[in-house]
Amino acid sequence: MYKKLFILILLPLGMVFAKPSKKEVLQKMHLANRYFQQKWPDVGQPIVSPDKTRPSNIWTRAVYYEGLMELYKLDPKASDLKYMVDWGNFHQWSLRNGAKTRNADDQACGQVYMDLFLMQRDSARIKPIKENIDNMVATTKADDWSWIDCLQMSMPVYTRLGVIYNDPRYFQKMYDLYAYTKYKHGGKGLYNPAEKLWWRDKDFVPPYKEPNGANCYWSRGSAWVYAALVRTLDLLPQNDPHRAEYLADFIALSQALPALQRQDGFWNVSLKDPTDFGGPELTGTSLFVYGMAWGVRKGILPAQKYQAVIDKAWKGMSTSVHPSGFLGYVQGTGKEPKDSQPVTFDHVPNFEDFGLGCFLLAGSELIRAK
Repeated sequence: MYKKLFILILLPLGMVFAKPSKKEVLQKMHLANRYFQQKWPDVGQPIVSPDKTRPSNIWTRAVYYEGLMELYKLDPKASDLKYMVDWGNFHQWSLRNGAKTRNADDQACGQVYMDLFLMQRDSARIKPIKENIDNMVATTKADDWSWIDCLQMSMPVYTRLGVIYNDPRYFQKMYDLYAYTKYKHGGKGLYNPAEKLWWRDKDFVPPYKEPNGANCYWSRGSAWVYAALVRTLDLLPQNDPHRAEYLADFIALSQALPALQRQDGFWNVSLKDPTDFGGPELTGTSLFVYGMAWGVRKGILPAQKYQAVIDKAWKGMSTSVHPSGFLGYVQGTGKEPKDSQPVTFDHVPNFEDFGLGCFLLAGSELIRAK
């Protein structure tokens, strides 16, 4: 007769967290998105930071639009679609450094360009990113992704092109780049199968250590890999010869995360050393939630283990949203725990866009959950 409005998840140490309602998650997503769009009403406005001025199609803004795209798919609003299309039109659907660039950061915008192309098959929306990746495919060079952020910025681009054009050459080139990062960069690769985590780049492979003597795994670094695997596996054909490896890497990283979660639901910027600028951090946490929630929804990860981790994380994430929609606890750009500090509830990071994108990606999977 009586229906429970939410499910309670019992956690260790007697802690109890409510499973978030889809309405609550969506409200916070829209609140944060409104704050950002009101602050940045002009989609072409250059991004000015203390060191330089950058165009608005750089990777930080592209990650925001990835999140906005997922929000739009769930709750379509004409204003959000216009905000995305206007952005693509302003940049003429081009990459920051043109068709010849091999920089994965420049290619990130192509993910959203292609999603918008699928809504309206105007060749202008896909031509520049296709030309750029075709240039990559035409060479044997495969050592471009020398930092693991590249995986999230570029892997989903290759996946989308391979699906749209039914051309496995894109999938193979993507794997060549991925395999070089995983097995060769830094000497033996940037993935540590023993701990199931990824070093951000060659600067952090052993003998580099954290102050507590542990290996240094930057939260958002491994989180970029996690998101890349989600956005690749979600579209990659089942018969792709490398799908099993991507899936195994996704599961392995998933297995490493629960034990590293903080009691407040977040993950530290340093996954193995909570004393190295420890504290809540939203971007890595959001992408971990994005991946775990997707894995549970797809039946890849067991809900009985991961749902409690997800709900605990959301409880923390929800506290990061100010009444205005500003997101706290966002570590700005960098590559390691000490960068863009302090990371606090009130501190404004050097870029606000990509943190919101990560938050929207997480929220999208929480809403899609059964």
